[in-house]
Order: sequence, then C-alpha cells, then structure tokens
Amino acid sequence: MRKAFHLPAIALGALLSATAMPVLSGMAAAAAATMSGGFDVGPGGFQGNFNPLAATAGLTWLGIYFEPLVSYDEKLQKIVGVLASSYEVSPDQLTYTFKLADAKWHDGKAFTARDVKFTIDLAANSKTGSVFAARFKLLSSVETPDDHTLVVKLSAPSASLLDTLAKIMVLPEHALAAVPADQLAKSTWWSTSPIGTGPFKFVKYVQDQYVELTANPDYRGGKPVLDRLINRYFANPAAAISALRAGEIQFTYVDSNDVPTFKGDKSFQVIEGDSFVVNYLGFNQDSPLWKDLRVRQAVMHAINRDAIIKSLYGGAAKPANCAYVANQLVPDGIEVYPYDPAKAKQLLEEAGWDKINGDKPITLLTYYNTPLATNVLAAVQAMLAQVGINVVPRAVDAPTYNGIVLNPNADISQFQLVYAGLQNGPDPSNINTGLNEKQIPPAGANVVRARIPDLTKALDAAIAETDAGKRDQHYQDVCKAMNKDLPWATMWVANRYGVVSSKVKDFVWTPAPGGGPYIARPEAWKLAN
Repeated sequence: MRKAFHLPAIALGALLSATAMPVLSGMAAAAAATMSGGFDVGPGGFQGNFNPLAATAGLTWLGIYFEPLVSYDEKLQKIVGVLASSYEVSPDQLTYTFKLADAKWHDGKAFTARDVKFTIDLAANSKTGSVFAARFKLLSSVETPDDHTLVVKLSAPSASLLDTLAKIMVLPEHALAAVPADQLAKSTWWSTSPIGTGPFKFVKYVQDQYVELTANPDYRGGKPVLDRLINRYFANPAAAISALRAGEIQFTYVDSNDVPTFKGDKSFQVIEGDSFVVNYLGFNQDSPLWKDLRVRQAVMHAINRDAIIKSLYGGAAKPANCAYVANQLVPDGIEVYPYDPAKAKQLLEEAGWDKINGDKPITLLTYYNTPLATNVLAAVQAMLAQVGINVVPRAVDAPTYNGIVLNPNADISQFQLVYAGLQNGPDPSNINTGLNEKQIPPAGANVVRARIPDLTKALDAAIAETDAGKRDQHYQDVCKAMNKDLPWATMWVANRYGVVSSKVKDFVWTPAPGGGPYIARPEAWKLAN
C-alpha cells in the first residue's frame, strides 16, 4: 500500500555546507529556516531541467514554485483542484469548466484564465518542445469567458485529459508571450528568472550545484513556514546519501538496496510506496534485429526476472507481463514468459539469429545510473549472453537520453534496445504516449517506434471510453496486445523509497511516477532541532 508521511510539527533552521551554497552570517544565519534536499535524485527527478513543458520527470521540485490547474492528492487516488478552485465535466465528457482560484504571480501580477489558455496553447504546440503536444489531438477549443473561468472543449471524449492537465504547470502569459514558440525551449528565462504562483519563489541557480527558492509572502495559502528551500545536485545517488548522513541535506531518493541501512535509525524516516512505473527493455522497432517476434520472445525467456527481483530488489518489485500489474487491468490467461534459457536458444535458432546479428554487440541505452540499475543491467547482460545475445549497456543522463530517443531522425545504432520506465498509473492511460503509433516522435514519446495496430486500437478505445466501468476491459485488451506482440520485454514494477531526516516535520513526499504531481503542501514543511 502507498504511504504518504506527515510528521508532527516543530520548527528550526538548518543550513547547507558552505561549499554547496551561499553562507548567511550572524543573526540572519540563526534565524533562517532552510531545508535542503536531493529532490532531483533518482528516477523521479530531472536534474538540470527547468522547463515544465519538457519535464518527463522532476515534478516534485517544479511543483514547489510552479502550480498546475489540477493535481493528484497525496495518495495518487483522485484529481483535486490547485489553481482551479473547482471544475465540472459535462455529461458527454466533451466540455470541462474550471473555476479559478484568486492567485498572484511571483511578480505581483494577477493570475487569470488567459494564463491557463496561454499555457495549454504552448503545451499543445510541438514547436515549443512540449512533451505534451500529442496529448492534445482532441482539443477543440479553450475559452476564457471571464478572468476566473476556463472552458476546455474536446472533439471526442478523452479519459486522460485531467491527468494531462495535472502534469502541466501553468505559465505567465505576460512574461513569455513575446518569446517565439520555436525559441521557447532554449530560453534562459527558465533557469534565470522564472515566475510561478507557488508557495516558494525562484532565487537563483548555480550551475551543477543547487537551485535556491525563497518563501512567497503573498502565497494565497499563507506565507510558508520555511524561509528557503534548496535543491542540491549530485553526481550520483551515493553522493546524495552521504550528504544526507552528514546533515547537509534533509531528504533524498534512495534505491531499495539502500533502505536497510536507514531502517531502525531514529534519525531518519523511510518513505515507501508503489512506483506506478513499469520497467522494460524496449525493442527499437525500426531496427532489423527485432522484426521477428521469436527474437523478442527469446529475450523474455532469457531473463530470470524472479531472481533479479529477489536478489537485487530485495523482493520489492512485481514481475510484469504487460504494462500493468494491477489485478483489474491484467486479463486471465496471458503468457507469463517463465525463465527458460533453453527455449530462448531454440527461438533464436528458429529465427536465424546467427544471420540476423549473431554475437555482434547491441547498444542497450538507459538513463538509469544508480548502483541498483547498474547491477540489474549487469545481470540482464549476463543472462542474455548465455543465450547468444550480446548487449552492451550505456548509461547517460536524462537530457542526453531524451535527445537521442526523441529525435525524429534518430540514429538506430545508438538505441537498438533501451532500458527505461514509463508510468502505468495512477491513470492507466499514461502508457499511451509510449506505445500508440500516433505518438512516434516528434508527435509523442513512443521511443521504440511501436507500430502495432491491435495495441493502438485498444489504447484509443480505452481513452475514448466514457463509461468508467468499461474502461478496465479496454486496458485488459491493451495488456493482451502488449503481451502477444511484445513492443517491450516488460520486466517489473518496483517500489520506490525516499529517506527524510527526522528533523523535518509535516513533510509530504509520495514516490510518484515522474516525481508527481501530487499535493505536497511545501508551505507547511518545518525543521526542528
């Protein structure tokens, strides 16, 4: 069960080490209440990205100074209003009417419905570099009857609209309207002078070191308890853990194999929950290596997922045979692809693997760079080698990975195979962007270039279904198509963990996919002695 922790209240200030951030002197240092963390460490973070329109992760941090129209509650169970004080959906699910909160931008200007329309227009425009553009194909119009009312109309029902709007941070029209759409992604505004409506305001970014925010005294929910929030950057998760133990930061993501060192230590609180992310080996469908289904089946049979889950994840994961592991989304009778290296070799022989590729090295690209991921890929590499498939893992940072796989003119040789993760919840439609043939880059994030008619048909039907009771059946059809045609070799859905200092009170962190969004209430976070 997912857990979101609230720790009862007290207050204090804690400063980062002098080598990592500016030093306050005298009375100012004593009075300042500053919390620091590795908020962009791990797969939920996106270190170095300041542009919410390009955010495939990192929403935990971005959501502290920007805000979306709606968001998930902290348990990721329902959509609630943020900049929308309320919303209504028409019976035909074609019209969404939002009443907006009274809010101000960090520069003091009033937030209005025009800002939301401006943001949705940017998000729907692929020229801006938006990763959401393909999700707005059904958008008919966005209307602003008055400053506090927004009306979104669709040409056909879409069960995923609210989930999409939850991921889009609202941007200020008055600050960005003059920037041409095709220059927006490269603008320095994001990392030098961004303004949002959130409880904290951007102060500065020191390259590759930290981002500093300060409390917004005019926040509609009241001035935050903390004076400052610092997001420290780290070369790797191990460095972040060392900083946590040294008291330089008060929070960071950790891998499951790091958890035992913190459990039982009263100085820290371990936060655990479902990741809602399915990890997979993605077959680049544009590569001739994977055209024969038998080769893809062989990869599934060659990997001992149960052994990896037990020995490397400590049992904190569930094997996946499609994008889903939730009972209501997985139909009975699908193939479970048991570990069977003999069968894998037989399938490869039948497919003529020696002529297709033989023992030539195959690049296995990933953005996962934690020690756990390194060990997982080493195990996968060894298991595939036993059946005659020679993969060579290559780990890069998230921006480099995105630059390679989202390039519409991508070099196939750089990512014939990927090890990645994609949200399979809280809304199951999230996998649509990674598997629907209409979402092949630059339209979307179908990085494996999957072109499977049955899968696309099932995804389209699920998203268009207006009856929530029937929607699960459509997602079972999605699962069947994935399980049969294998655009991915699905691996597992693992738990995720964060560790927070016991000095932090009223702290909310949920191990959400992509870091969120969810209601974290950073304005209430406190520090104690």
